[in-house]
Amino acid sequence: MVLDVLAKRTNATFKAHKAHALVAEGKLGQGFDAPKLVLAKSLGYMNTSGGPVVNLLKFYDLKPDQLIVIHDELDIEPETIKIKFSGGHGGHNGLRDIISAVGNDYIRIRVGIGRPPGRMDAADFVLKDFNSTERAELPTTLELAADAVEAIVTKGLTEAQQVFHSP
Repeated sequence: MVLDVLAKRTNATFKAHKAHALVAEGKLGQGFDAPKLVLAKSLGYMNTSGGPVVNLLKFYDLKPDQLIVIHDELDIEPETIKIKFSGGHGGHNGLRDIISAVGNDYIRIRVGIGRPPGRMDAADFVLKDFNSTERAELPTTLELAADAVEAIVTKGLTEAQQVFHSP
């Protein structure tokens, strides 16, 4: 959903790509030197994201440290965005597969979803539909995560972290 926001901001359109992903290419701003974004959504299951990621990195001749992965994060409160470079998978199967494919030295934008209520299974929690309160708050969270991507690309990782980790 964050990539849809970024595609709209950059007037990019998603198209099928041979890497088993939908890909949109856009620029942040105007002019020859405006940073280019390659937005990609895997067409497979989240747990098998590593293959499309490694194929796209090869296709676009990018290094893993140029990769930004946006993912949900149980250990962060809802509506909170955190930016991290490198690290483990923390039980996230999509990250586990990406790490097995390209290593762990890439940027992550962690979108907080909080912990499941009561004894609800984490897998059931992340797969359930949004309730009415979450749906109302979602557009703001998506815009904030898209802002984080733009900040990383235009201002660098450290400055972006300072903005998004402030109280």
